[in-house]
Amino acid sequence: MFGRLFNKKKTPPAGQFLVVRLNARLQPTHRGEFFEDPLDAVLKKHGVGEVCGGGTMQAKSGEIEYCDIEIQFPASSSDVASLVASTVEALGAPKGSKLTIEASGEEFAFGATEGLAVYLNGTDLPAETYRDCDSNHVYAEFGRLLEGEGRVLSYWQGPRETALYMYGRSFDEMKGRLSEFIATYPLCEQCRVEQIA
Repeated sequence: MFGRLFNKKKTPPAGQFLVVRLNARLQPTHRGEFFEDPLDAVLKKHGVGEVCGGGTMQAKSGEIEYCDIEIQFPASSSDVASLVASTVEALGAPKGSKLTIEASGEEFAFGATEGLAVYLNGTDLPAETYRDCDSNHVYAEFGRLLEGEGRVLSYWQGPRETALYMYGRSFDEMKGRLSEFIATYPLCEQCRVEQIA
């Protein structure tokens, strides 16, 4: 049912590993930009490990379900899990995320933000709507309307829909901020709005 796409950065040296499963629908480049690279910088600053890989879990449709970040750390390091969880949560990890220490199998749930997806109908609107409207404008306008409350982190273009994925403090608040634009911009007609975290 699912296909995993891995984007390994390097073969890590021996040590312990933990995996962060982000309950976020992020393309690999967005996973790196918003989570992997900042987390790697914090780990290296504290001298307690590094990001050594990541993966993306996709449904048969090609839509992203969640993504993973793999961290390698020295056996002598302690409290790495709490540093990783607090850092990734501060970066905006959604509710429903979890961290697993591979050696022990211990799991910790974390995450604070809520997720909202808007699925733009890509097949059933009038031809002039697709001709005259632009999904890039929708993306930019969503970002503007959510400023201070949330942000657009990624997107997915499927055969019949284009999804925009937003994460912020409150699903209801984000939905409220977007509602007038969604109701009036022609490309948003017949769209679906779903809570994803």
